[in-house]
Amino acid sequence: MKKLDLYIIRKYFTTFFLSISLLLLVVIIFDFSERIDKFIDSGVSISQAIFDYYVYFIPYFLNLFLYLFVFISVIFFTSKMAQNSEIIAILSSGINYYRFLRPYLVSATVLAVLAFALSNFVIPRTNVKLIDFEDRYLRKSAKFSAVVRDIHVQIAEDTYVYVNNYSAKTNRGDNFTLENMNLDEGMSRKITAAKILWNSADSSWTLHNYVDRHVYNNYEAIYKGDELDTVLPLKPKDFVFIMHDLKTMNYKQLNAFIEEERMKGVRDIVEFEVEKHCRISNSFATIILTLLGVSLSSRRKRAGIGLNLGFGIALTFAYILMMQITKVFATNSNLDPMLAAWIPNMAYAIITFFVVRLSPK
Repeated sequence: MKKLDLYIIRKYFTTFFLSISLLLLVVIIFDFSERIDKFIDSGVSISQAIFDYYVYFIPYFLNLFLYLFVFISVIFFTSKMAQNSEIIAILSSGINYYRFLRPYLVSATVLAVLAFALSNFVIPRTNVKLIDFEDRYLRKSAKFSAVVRDIHVQIAEDTYVYVNNYSAKTNRGDNFTLENMNLDEGMSRKITAAKILWNSADSSWTLHNYVDRHVYNNYEAIYKGDELDTVLPLKPKDFVFIMHDLKTMNYKQLNAFIEEERMKGVRDIVEFEVEKHCRISNSFATIILTLLGVSLSSRRKRAGIGLNLGFGIALTFAYILMMQITKVFATNSNLDPMLAAWIPNMAYAIITFFVVRLSPK
């Protein structure tokens, strides 16, 4: 039985890595042909393009298409085994159908672990290199063009900040307000300024045309001035979060960021919570789609491999469509982010359960 397990595992990985490698090669060739003018204009050599860009480009695309090609690969080589009557011979020898699924499950688990490691630890690190290369050569200055309006930030338990608008390009905010709130007595201090500027040299802020109002029990003290340099528990990234930063966070950093943003209340964090749960659920998709693929293609059909492949591609794109729809519902409606990430897996797990139960019959 070990020989049979190794035979199926070898077919599983050989078919998967061969197909995904061919796809990656095609994607890289097309991407290079589209970017070659930018590479030439930016003075990027071929070795720089390969070792500083495309080497870090591969893990992202490998993870992006992993569960798609897992499903297609399983259907392809299992259908071929069925057409060659190999599966009939295996089951006729007395091997239980569920025992026959074991090497598929082992192989899928290995790829699930690989997918989890890629999305949570490897890709965030390679994305740092990718984004640095793109910012340096392919999209200069685009990273700092964001302007955010009506920002409310809680920087401490009793301290709140409001900025009417903030530009990431100039690190300037307009109509700044800081309030210290005493739970028993109300507001204890309020600072307003027409403009604030970030000083990167000493990590401080300069307030222009400011009014600093202190509220005491029996009186108030008001201080005014043209400029005031002060240190606040704020940084430019607290006002403007660049989506590239999300791609460079590993699982631990993403969790810490979500908790920090939830405390501050600076922005809607649903998108980040969906991303966190998708990094886990997408890994489990390889196991579910593997079991579904082998159950759908283990029976010999007159139409041959083509029908199974077409059906498998249709099911995979249906899975992708369902995943995108649930993300939209989570972002724009009240759907729980964790539920949004797991609905496609739960739906396909139910389908897989019944298909696996019916396959031996």
